[in-house]
Amino acid sequence: MPNIVVLIKQVPDTWSERKLTDGDYTLDREAADAILDEINERAVEEALLIKEAQGGEVTVLAAGPARATEAIRKALSMGADKAIHIQDDAIHGSDAVQTAYILAAALGQIEGVELVIAGNESTDGRAGAVPAIVAEYLGLPQLTHLRKLTVDGDKVTGERETDEGVFRLEAGLPAIVSVNEKINEPRFPSFKGIMAAKKKEVQTFTLADLGVDPETVGVANAGTQVTGVTPKPPRTAGEKIVDEGEGGNQIATYLVGQKVI
Repeated sequence: MPNIVVLIKQVPDTWSERKLTDGDYTLDREAADAILDEINERAVEEALLIKEAQGGEVTVLAAGPARATEAIRKALSMGADKAIHIQDDAIHGSDAVQTAYILAAALGQIEGVELVIAGNESTDGRAGAVPAIVAEYLGLPQLTHLRKLTVDGDKVTGERETDEGVFRLEAGLPAIVSVNEKINEPRFPSFKGIMAAKKKEVQTFTLADLGVDPETVGVANAGTQVTGVTPKPPRTAGEKIVDEGEGGNQIATYLVGQKVI
């Protein structure tokens, strides 16, 4: 009966316009609608499938501002048992290494964690490195970018698909895994699940609670810095081709001119 923790994140909706803040060029999270990242829904779903088959408990763990409780409640309404919310203004602008350090510190506060599941990358950052960095901080084996996951006793196995083929990975528990979009199709929360989520425990931690020095995280202490941005050019109407028998040749000529072919 594994004790599972799922790392989740609230991100701007991909259908909303995303903006950067002036000055530090961090993502303006108030400028767009916010949702639970879709890949995190799949991570939660995989944890719930394991729980339904083998028992155990599912805890979701998120770091973010007060608004992140919306994403946490979504995960709880899907069926997660409880949640931990790391909320501290000093986290703002933390890079992948700092974020992983904070999450690792929080995982250290949870007793009996046997499996940590995360999405392979967030849609607002695309670093794809946080699960592996968390594993490094905690000294745990990592199975990343999985399309299939199986837990059997004290062992976890998975399949990773690459351009070179499909690889089978295996590790003993406790371990950290990340999953991709092929892992499953997440369930929709039921009305009963939505109502139950309102009563489930959400524990809030600050950096002080985790023993993390605020001078080691945040945009001012990040290992990378954005010094400027250039807005993407506005979309143009493009070139319209009317096929009067030479449409194929005209398209080919255009693509050659654009160095696409």
